[in-house]
Amino acid sequence: MSPALAVRDVETRELMDDPHADARLLARTYGRFGFVNALVSRPGTLYRRDIRPRAERAGRLRILDVGAGGGDLCRLLAGRLRHDGFDAEITALDADERAIRWASAHDRGAGIRYRRALTTELVEAGDTYDVVLSNHVLHHLDEDELQTVLSDSMRLVAPGGLVSHHDIARSRTAHVLFAAATLPISRTLLADSFIREDGLISIRRSYTVAELTAIAPTGWTVRGGLPSRLELRWEEGSARS
Repeated sequence: MSPALAVRDVETRELMDDPHADARLLARTYGRFGFVNALVSRPGTLYRRDIRPRAERAGRLRILDVGAGGGDLCRLLAGRLRHDGFDAEITALDADERAIRWASAHDRGAGIRYRRALTTELVEAGDTYDVVLSNHVLHHLDEDELQTVLSDSMRLVAPGGLVSHHDIARSRTAHVLFAAATLPISRTLLADSFIREDGLISIRRSYTVAELTAIAPTGWTVRGGLPSRLELRWEEGSARS
């Protein structure tokens, strides 16, 4: 691994996290998340492995997406579940009002519940869900925030439920591949967005499997996957902290 990627870059913040970020570029970034995440996050695998089997058993699922951003994952899951004949109540949670405002305006009939709040507020309200998940959120958090989100996630899961937080695995390969794959479309599909620059920052801010394993609380499992993916997973029945 190159020296620049040998340790997490916790100092550089993504452009979209700036409260004064250009509104037009931010909106375009939210609008392109679905395309990018479909390529790098493999949401179909999440659906087939974890969401659909639970829907088959329960019939109706309550799903919470933490740090939902533009809501693309929520809309995808809602569409898949509806297509397969299942009912679901999906909540897109984000602390950034800009994300919630954009996502709710682009729901496109998915019927998602959009909430601007922190996970702690949901815990205090006594909310519970069958599945608590996130995508590309962990690397945004400092260590205290990470531990809070993990603790809250456990408390938000109903009996028999699952927590599955997905993120990028930091590596030179991930950085080189993302840079190469996005360069040809940087002036077309990704133009006037933060996606390419923020994606490279995200990789530098992300964990390796070993790093995340070292700080994960007891009962959590860290899995690596392709392409350069991490999953931090907890299933109800593990020891609660």
